[in-house]
Amino acid sequence: MDDQIYTNDADPQETKEWVDAIHSVIRAEGLERAHFLIERIAERATRDGMPLPYALNTPYRNTIPPEKEAPMPGDLFMERRIRSLVRWNALAMVLRANKEGAGDLGGHISSFASSATLYDVGFNHFFRAPNSDSEQSPLGDLIYYQGHVSPGIYARSYLEGRFDEHDLERFRQEALAPGLSSYPHPKLMPDYWQFPTVSMGLGPLQAIYQAHFMRYLSARELVPRKGRKVWAFLGDGECDEPETLGAIGLAGREKLENLIFVINCNLQRLDGPVRGNGKIIQELESQFRGAGWNVIKVVWGRHWDPLLAKDRKGLLQKRMDETVDGEYQNYKAKGGKYTREHFFEKYPELKDLIKDLSDEDIFKLNRGGHDPYKVFAAYHEAVNHKGQPTVILAHTVKGYGMGGEAEGQNQAHQVKKLDVESLKAFRDRFGIPIRDEDLEHLPFYRPPADSPEMTYMRKQREKLGGSLPVRTENWQALSAPELSFFQAQLDGTGEREISTTMAFVRILSQVIKDKNMGDRVVPIVPDEARTFGMEGMFRQMGIYSSEGQLYEPVDQGQVMYYREDKKGRILEEGINEAGAFSAWMAAGSSYSTNGLAMIPFYIYYSMFGFQRIGDFAWAAGDMQCQGFLIGATSGRTTLNGEGLQHQDGHSHLLASTIPNCISYDPTYAYEMAVIVQDGLKRMYEKKEKVFYYITSLNENYAHPAMPEGVEEGIRRGIYRLRESSGTDKPIQLLGSGSILRQVEQAAEWLNEKGIAASVWSVTSYNELRRDGMACEREAILSAGERKPEPYVTTQLKQSEGPVVSATDHMKAYSDQIRPYVPEGRSYQVLGTDGFGRSDTREALRRFFEVDWQHIVWAAGYELVKEGTLALDTLESWRSELSIDASKPDPLYS
Repeated sequence: MDDQIYTNDADPQETKEWVDAIHSVIRAEGLERAHFLIERIAERATRDGMPLPYALNTPYRNTIPPEKEAPMPGDLFMERRIRSLVRWNALAMVLRANKEGAGDLGGHISSFASSATLYDVGFNHFFRAPNSDSEQSPLGDLIYYQGHVSPGIYARSYLEGRFDEHDLERFRQEALAPGLSSYPHPKLMPDYWQFPTVSMGLGPLQAIYQAHFMRYLSARELVPRKGRKVWAFLGDGECDEPETLGAIGLAGREKLENLIFVINCNLQRLDGPVRGNGKIIQELESQFRGAGWNVIKVVWGRHWDPLLAKDRKGLLQKRMDETVDGEYQNYKAKGGKYTREHFFEKYPELKDLIKDLSDEDIFKLNRGGHDPYKVFAAYHEAVNHKGQPTVILAHTVKGYGMGGEAEGQNQAHQVKKLDVESLKAFRDRFGIPIRDEDLEHLPFYRPPADSPEMTYMRKQREKLGGSLPVRTENWQALSAPELSFFQAQLDGTGEREISTTMAFVRILSQVIKDKNMGDRVVPIVPDEARTFGMEGMFRQMGIYSSEGQLYEPVDQGQVMYYREDKKGRILEEGINEAGAFSAWMAAGSSYSTNGLAMIPFYIYYSMFGFQRIGDFAWAAGDMQCQGFLIGATSGRTTLNGEGLQHQDGHSHLLASTIPNCISYDPTYAYEMAVIVQDGLKRMYEKKEKVFYYITSLNENYAHPAMPEGVEEGIRRGIYRLRESSGTDKPIQLLGSGSILRQVEQAAEWLNEKGIAASVWSVTSYNELRRDGMACEREAILSAGERKPEPYVTTQLKQSEGPVVSATDHMKAYSDQIRPYVPEGRSYQVLGTDGFGRSDTREALRRFFEVDWQHIVWAAGYELVKEGTLALDTLESWRSELSIDASKPDPLYS
């Protein structure tokens, strides 16, 4: 055994004997035996009261020793050649987009420069494309590319012939003609990108739940896994996003061996070091190892192997362990001479280690993430590892190969332009055959189709099923049930009082029984199933668990006990809205990723939907997800006891920001049934790329039967629920959700006063606004030749008098349709602007001025303004309605 250096060692000889002993066991009996012995020693020491040193870290070196590395197959020279061409074309694409006069379109070079080898090895040897002829993996692997590396992915596709020069010239120019999107955007490039990832932190969390859902489908025998992998590429700086590491415990707990994280540890984030005073690789190692992951560090390239082999006393390892990331950044940015003086010469003994190395040799001591041999060995280990997810921590240099302007510099992330001398250096370093006089034009370069490089690249991809990235949609449409399938909801509840949340649960139970769609339904809840009345489904369908149920639940003797099952259908993701939504995204895109459409219903507190996970919701739109989001316990005055943090009055406004999100705020069970049936038909029978957001309530009341002929109005957003028989002083009262019933009560009171108040149910102000905007646009662009009338305008023109709207949401929600109220008609809006409160529903509605009394008062005021009601009459109502003019404004109270 070599003599290692240990600080503060009172008895070096005894230390050496213990270390030699364990080393001897490893050589003679193997790692497992040595591990067993150490565990027993630790166990005994703990029993004797000795606190053990807490350490989840290994030394700052590669996890896989050189002698255990899987040998790398293929033509390494050819692969380096291809990698160099990809680097050049990626660089040229971004620089051309930012030349003088080109518009400074932006783009990023340095992230891909640091990770080119990580992707190249994957493309050449590991990433499997969907291919129906492949028995092993007909669906292929799922890859979450780091968003900032998109130029490198486009550049490889260019070499493969999937893009031409015109395509590359249209990088980030896609508004008026097809182009290449800035980052991975399935909405913009639906045959290419699968997952939107550039909003940092979203890709890693999605990848975890994608792997989780892949296992779920396999357990339910719907889509066999067959060794498919989910690869997620991310940056070390991205790991500061809470979403990035927030669910790694789930992956470890569920033993997601189909999941591989590759973290590009270039030690820099956007403005400077990730951990200038620490070591991000070591930090991440401890976090992932503690969460139950298989951790593979790829710290040093093979040029370090001879030095490490000669490090008899461990001084080189000691120097590596004590050096912080800020110093490592300096070593690469400032060259070999600086590294010699500041790294190696700190300990005189290390000078002998490098006595035969020039400064240039020292500069070429490569990081592990730039060494294809080391990367291949790590990937090979990862894809063959069983029982755990794997994370690969690859040490790289940001801006690698870009010279002094960017390589290892703090400003590397923002570099979008290089001078001619830097271009020459880049060209020479990577052997690109472009003449000096052509450099300023930044030409793309692709060898002839029959060249050795192109032939080799095609051959490697053919072995792996074809080109990547690719997004496919080979899925079979489903036949939606007819509306009569939900007859029980259409017929109403009689005198029985239930909430619309309970009505939804009954509708969901019906859909699950449908012969065409039932097996595809995926109920998802974030630990609130009992709140939503869904506990009956626990026993009926089971809660998915990869391990089944290893215990007897405490409520075993009850009818609706908590049942976990390997083939369970409910995804119960705990108190984790982001995770539950990511599971919904995995299910909602299954038609593409798995070739099998699934129908996810995610039920949650509406307040903790778009507000809490808005970036994921936007990404779901980009990803073309399909499915249902049910914002339960909605409304600012309906969830009466919960108060400010829980009462939602704005989720519909947030939903309106997502173009392909169709949102509704129904009041009655029949409205819910019509909307759900419409969604099933549009998304799964007609294959429309939309998803539905439907709010539901926890307030119980009787539900009437559906009036005749209102189906279209429910779908489009408005229908007349009750028409006044009188003709004197007509007024139109609009409402939605829980406040529609207050509107109905107001109408009754007004009718008793001789005022002809009609009631309209507005199921979606958002959809009415979108329809109105579409009509306006057509009129503008046709210069008035065509003037389609908005649906809400057409409906309200069938009536007379002022229009008053009241909802349990902010006034801006219903104010959206103001431009489409018939000309000459006043429009008054009541809503719940302001923070919530805890109180009874009656008190809350009075506080926010959306109770039936304030609706009556607003209606009377509009009639006074119109001149059909005397002001004295309105004032005479004040005491009867308890209207207080001095009451504080709820918006500011």
